[in-house]
Amino acid sequence: MYMKPHTLIPSPPLSHFLPFFPLRRHHFFPSPLSPTPTPPPPPPQQTDFRRLRFRLLDSSRRFHFASLGEEKEAKMEEEWPAWKVRETFVQFFQGKGHTFWKSSPVVPVNDPTLLFANAGMNQFKPIFLGTVDPNNPLGGLKRACNTQKCIRAGGKHNDLDDVGKDTYHHTFFEMLGNWSFGDYFKKEAIDRLYATYFGGDEKAGLAPDTEAREIWLQFLPADRVLPFGCKDNFWEMGDTGPCGPCTEIHFDRIGNRDASMLVNNDDPTCIEIWNLVFIQFNRDNDGSLKPLPAKHVDTGMGFERLTSILQKKMSNYDTDIFSPIFDAIFDAIPERKRPKPYSGKVGPDDEDKIDMAYRVVADHIRTLSFAIADGSCPGNEGREYVLRRILRRAVRYGTEVLKAEEGFFSGLVNIVVKVMGDIFPELKQHEKRIVSVIADEEASFGKTLLKGIEKFKKCAEDVKGSIIEGKDAFLLWDTYGFPLDLTQLMAEERGLTVDIEGFHKSMDDARERSRVAQNKQSGGTIALDANATAFLHDKGTPTTDDKHKFIWFQDHESTIHAIYTGREFVDNAVAENEYGVVLSSTNFYAEQGGQIFDTGSLEGPLWKFEVSNVQLYGGFVLHIGSFVGGSGTFSVGDKVVCKVDYKRRSLIAPNHTCTHMLNFALREVLGNHVDQKGSIVLPEKLRYDFSHGKPVQPEELRRIEDIVNYQIKAELAVFAQEVSLAEAKRIKGLRAVFGEVYPDPVRVVAIGKKVEDLLQEPDNEEWLSYSAELCGGTHISNTKEAKAFALISEEAIAKGIRRMTAVTADGALEAIKLARSLKQEVIDASKLDATELEKKVASLRSRVDAAPIPTVMKNDIRQMISPLQEEVRKAQKKVAEQNIQKAIKATIENAEAAVSDGKSFCISLVDVGPDAAAVREAAVKVIQQKVSFCVVLLLEAFKTIL
Repeated sequence: MYMKPHTLIPSPPLSHFLPFFPLRRHHFFPSPLSPTPTPPPPPPQQTDFRRLRFRLLDSSRRFHFASLGEEKEAKMEEEWPAWKVRETFVQFFQGKGHTFWKSSPVVPVNDPTLLFANAGMNQFKPIFLGTVDPNNPLGGLKRACNTQKCIRAGGKHNDLDDVGKDTYHHTFFEMLGNWSFGDYFKKEAIDRLYATYFGGDEKAGLAPDTEAREIWLQFLPADRVLPFGCKDNFWEMGDTGPCGPCTEIHFDRIGNRDASMLVNNDDPTCIEIWNLVFIQFNRDNDGSLKPLPAKHVDTGMGFERLTSILQKKMSNYDTDIFSPIFDAIFDAIPERKRPKPYSGKVGPDDEDKIDMAYRVVADHIRTLSFAIADGSCPGNEGREYVLRRILRRAVRYGTEVLKAEEGFFSGLVNIVVKVMGDIFPELKQHEKRIVSVIADEEASFGKTLLKGIEKFKKCAEDVKGSIIEGKDAFLLWDTYGFPLDLTQLMAEERGLTVDIEGFHKSMDDARERSRVAQNKQSGGTIALDANATAFLHDKGTPTTDDKHKFIWFQDHESTIHAIYTGREFVDNAVAENEYGVVLSSTNFYAEQGGQIFDTGSLEGPLWKFEVSNVQLYGGFVLHIGSFVGGSGTFSVGDKVVCKVDYKRRSLIAPNHTCTHMLNFALREVLGNHVDQKGSIVLPEKLRYDFSHGKPVQPEELRRIEDIVNYQIKAELAVFAQEVSLAEAKRIKGLRAVFGEVYPDPVRVVAIGKKVEDLLQEPDNEEWLSYSAELCGGTHISNTKEAKAFALISEEAIAKGIRRMTAVTADGALEAIKLARSLKQEVIDASKLDATELEKKVASLRSRVDAAPIPTVMKNDIRQMISPLQEEVRKAQKKVAEQNIQKAIKATIENAEAAVSDGKSFCISLVDVGPDAAAVREAAVKVIQQKVSFCVVLLLEAFKTIL
């Protein structure tokens, strides 16, 4: 899977894989991973691990390995191209019983706590928290490995401002990782490595990880086993979520010295290359740590750092990962302006900051390319805003420092695709879109840049003393894309400095506001955490059988298996409290896949429990609610009757089915590039987000709406069938959400064609003419039940992402009825005289703009109003001309009469209504005729004042 094109490399022995863990003394390392690739290893505690030893001869820079008493010499002069490093890592762990699990997109799916995927463990969060669906393939994982696409440019882990300044930070990077989910733990993970360990934190109530330390001391001298606190050796993916103490491997690039003081000290010659996190806690929204019921291992190795070590480079940027990009940057700059090629200088040695600019541009084009390929793009909020800042930072360095011309940045996409497209094919698939989005954003930034320069000039002019305030520097960074160091350069040119401390305070304040907003967004009602689901599993509580949710208009009998308060499980529920109830089976639909949850009630002989929310946690359906009437009680083991509010579901179902038909229509009208980016299905409406680089034109909207309504009028049957995931994926034209992990077996919903027909001939081109999707939601049985479909709005929500809102059934019919009523008013208004028409048109336009009517009909009505508005404008212009002539005539006559009477001034009352323009014109005419006295003009509107 990870190979250089047309090259097949056999799985290497362990001795071939580990030349990047050098020691200057002889030590033996028992490995938990046998070098024999097959058969799969038994549980780690039963494995007879082979012993390996290796030594580094500093004088010759060679590694000697001994395996089972046989020593083999491996020369460090051997080439380690990047593709081989990646492939070797993955093949090694695959041979040790680890399942290769494809990298998730850098844009997280269904996780509001993250801006970007910032570690390989993100997509495995449901496993750590115990909320993974047992039918989901994730639920069966015990060991996994991959290379994960990561972006650290916002939130808890943010390397943006370090990129370019050193040789080992990146905003985009690959994380080589392997995981154990409740399988092997500390000893099995450490025995083959050397690193630091968690030294504890008294304030947080966390003890030192002495277990990890003792394991290390079996193989390393005490002066190489170093303790660190929470900042360095307690890993968290964000402000909330799975976390735990970690042990790290740091590599001394130079050797022959005591580098212990350089560990975790931001020294480029002694860097962290592998982090092993012992996931054993969950950080809640309130900041508290709760132990997880199962312990997991999450390891991550920086691919770029590892490659630099294997290639014997002192910098990540000196490897073949970046050198082609540097060459492309150099070639993109006109020869007359071209700077020197990249030379790897940093800090004071990089006086003109040219090498720093190379690093910034090379790093940032990778980040933007992957983020856009995975569905995001620069914008004004959240992760989109982070991407906008990254792009602007790169463009500023490219144009200001490297002297590149405008538009150069989008031209670098091609080299990223060439270097990484074979490993990540989504780059090739979306190359044109990536180029287009970046080019548009570059052009837009050109305008913003001019505003930013003007803002800087104003800040510099208004400065008190010689220091530009930190808040102003932050504004330039945050709003206009000015990196701090470039602001400093511009300040130095004027003999000014920048308040760095104030800048960082403003940045910290902004991050805190973002953190609070994210935590607020991720908060919620009663939820089953990892300890709660583990408690149910330990008790032997079976997961909830929810297949009855697809049966309509039938009450369902069930048994209470558990009662949860949000803090603990109880045996009895009493009135006045909210509870979460787990049943043996249910006919309620739990919120998932964009569809809102069912509501209804659970009922017993003497009580009624109103269900206001239904959620799914690790296969357990949680019915959340409270007793009706303030009285009632039930206990674990009681029988209940589940009563779904089917009237409410009858409003949701047509919206969900029409979402599928809308998805189909968008592809038909706009093209195959359209991908779903999000959806929500509510009783009152549906909302659908999709990828498309420009506004949908009125005629396209009409065709899309017509296709959906045609399917409704065709009275097509809606079929659903559960099939294996592999079978489903073979169906031609099957739609699925990019980045979503589906259960196996999975439910296929097809409109107008039986699922079994699709499965019999999965490659049939005819299926492209039908809507078929992977979906676990509730649907109508025939499209005629939707009655009608109306698109209410179409708008942009981010660069390249559009949003449509629509209504169906009675809501659509009401919207159409209102639109027809407004249309008739416009027809009637066209028969009015000019005076009445003016008032009517103004009222109609504002009412039409605000009306919840089909957007196609709204456009049609606006076009009908336009000629009426033109008619009003013509009438207004005619009246204005008449008023001017009337005012001029009256004023001149009065002025001449006053002169004849020997008066020095006169007051003229002009009867032109509130037309001030006519009065001004009259005054000008009097002056032009050189009437040498004062004329006071009064509008007719002021007559009552006199």
